[in-house]
Amino acid sequence: MKSQKKNIDRRSFLRTSALAGGGMIIGFNLFNACKPKVKPAIDISKLNFNDFNGFIKIADNGMVTIFAPNPEIGQGVKTSMPMLIAEELDVSWDNVHVVQGGLDMDVFQRQVAGGSQSIRHGWEPLRQTGATTKQMLVNAAAAKWGIDAKECSVENGIISNKKGEKLGYGEVVLDAAKLEVPKDVKLKDPKDFKIIGQDVQNVDVDEIITGKPLFGIDFKREGMLYASVMRPPAFGQKLVSFDDAEAKSKEGVVDVFQFGDKIAVLATSTWIAMQAKKSLKAIWKEDTTLESTEDHDKILFDLLAGNKFETLRKDGDISKAFKEADSVLERTYESPFLPHNCLEPMNFFADVTDKKVELVGPIQTPAGTANRIAKELERDIKDISLEMTRMGGGFGRRLYGDFAIEAALISNIAKKPIQVLFSREDDMADGIYKPAIKYKISAAIKDSKVTGYHLKEAAINSNMYGLISNFFPAGAIENYQVDIANYKSNITTGAWRAPYTNFLAFAEQSFFDELAETMDVDKIQLRLDLLQNVKGTTDERIQYSPERLEAVINEAVEKSNWGKVDKNTYQGFSAYYCHNTHVAEVADVVMEAGVPVVKKVTCVLDCGIVVNPLGARNQVEGGVLDGIGHAMYGNLEFKDGVPQSTNFHNYRLVRMKETPKVEVHFIKNEIAPTGLGEPALPPASAAVANAIKAATGIRITKQPFINASEKIFG
Repeated sequence: MKSQKKNIDRRSFLRTSALAGGGMIIGFNLFNACKPKVKPAIDISKLNFNDFNGFIKIADNGMVTIFAPNPEIGQGVKTSMPMLIAEELDVSWDNVHVVQGGLDMDVFQRQVAGGSQSIRHGWEPLRQTGATTKQMLVNAAAAKWGIDAKECSVENGIISNKKGEKLGYGEVVLDAAKLEVPKDVKLKDPKDFKIIGQDVQNVDVDEIITGKPLFGIDFKREGMLYASVMRPPAFGQKLVSFDDAEAKSKEGVVDVFQFGDKIAVLATSTWIAMQAKKSLKAIWKEDTTLESTEDHDKILFDLLAGNKFETLRKDGDISKAFKEADSVLERTYESPFLPHNCLEPMNFFADVTDKKVELVGPIQTPAGTANRIAKELERDIKDISLEMTRMGGGFGRRLYGDFAIEAALISNIAKKPIQVLFSREDDMADGIYKPAIKYKISAAIKDSKVTGYHLKEAAINSNMYGLISNFFPAGAIENYQVDIANYKSNITTGAWRAPYTNFLAFAEQSFFDELAETMDVDKIQLRLDLLQNVKGTTDERIQYSPERLEAVINEAVEKSNWGKVDKNTYQGFSAYYCHNTHVAEVADVVMEAGVPVVKKVTCVLDCGIVVNPLGARNQVEGGVLDGIGHAMYGNLEFKDGVPQSTNFHNYRLVRMKETPKVEVHFIKNEIAPTGLGEPALPPASAAVANAIKAATGIRITKQPFINASEKIFG
């Protein structure tokens, strides 16, 4: 592999000498985006390590501590990102200790868990950091021996020369701290990887299974109070007044007060706070129309039938294509609101004083949340510190930080350290939901070819679709148009695992199966033929690779034994590109007591180099099961602004006995890694729907499947 031309200078690679006990700490900018105002310290003995958000610490005994910078929501970056550093640092993973880093907005520009982008963005910078550190240590050893650094080799943290002399990293770490940062580093060829590509156990697994405090809900501080918040019971309501006499009379209740349109109850325990909240008597008024699911259905259907669209992409002339078509296929697909239902409900700790604002908890967007809190409190961002805990699920819900802002506002009023904790009912009733969406897809067929394709979207609070108009089949059909229409609702909506594509993949991949049936052509071959039209394209808007998508399709056909299974097994196919990754899936369905049951899903992905295969397989399996479970059962309805599901007794999730086997295969190549936490989810539901169609003859166009057809599920 050629030497990298991007240099790591003192602005993106700061190092200092020992802490107590000896050693070297090296701070680095993960994404080569260190801001100009960050300057190297001259007096390294006085360097404030909190100024950096990612560090390598090398102790005298050669042990290495790597500080993981990005939020950990179960996607495995606390393990995989340090693996990149350790690989190029050339140390044994057994000698690496991983610690969660804190927020640092001066150095890093993407300290975020979202969009399956952490490894993709960190791939080169993290490896450069490890390689640069190694080179500094080698240079120090070479200077000790009085030889050229090129005469040295490294293995597992031990530097050797041709004479057979050896020095451990810990023996040269202090000397290395005095050297200049190398301007050019050579990264390993993938064939030489020893850590990347190996199964590595989650670094937190021992703490997780033994119940050690890792999550925000575990955080405790002496003198901390617990806050339970009463929020408007319906979206669109405002607080008029409340009676807190009964709540305040309960033993353990410290305070009750209003902030905005919410009421905070502070107590000495979570249980006391939650029980006292139930005794509050509040009066609410409607500030706007209180919406119901029936209202949303009508609004979205009216939008699809209307002409108030924003066009995201328009190729050719779809009007002409449809006028000249031999036949036209048109279908409408529907999906409901969905809550996130993270295993760990929303929570956050805040201690707001005149001198500082200390925040601790599970958050996917630490920088954005800290900035919002600074604005709310009218404080300098420098007053705010934010410590990230491991998250018991995120899926987009923890992008928004509303719960952290609540904690900061309550602490600011109470002048005490507090922890806000949602109950499950709070979590579901005051969510930021996946928006309800309806798609209308039309295709023009002329001379046995698809000559026109028109995708219309009508959504609640969701008009940020951008790149999806450039996913497949963009570029594959001459006359192609994507239009969106949006209804602004007072119900809060936002990102939900695999935003935008989580339902669009179901709609489009179901449509392509039906299109193939209408044209009387092979379903998979139709997709492959369309991909041929994209090969060699010069259209820079196209986001996917036709070659890579074709490869996962062909591999899925082979690995799933497509078309060669026994007569009692019915198969459904789906292929999709999102989060920079290409995926193909095949679902195997059998009929049991007249009901289709998903037995197996074969999933093939091209996500580039797989950093940690063990973690990668877990992500894919989870994504597939999540996609199937919510498509089959997930549904949140509203009545006059009130969510009708408040806990798991009336919100259906997939159960253990209903989960199919998931067989995972990765395309092997040496391409830089792409997303993995989300791409397996979108195509899963279409593969199952297409298999159900093969088994029952009934086409499902509406989620959840369980409500879609009584003929199928009774």
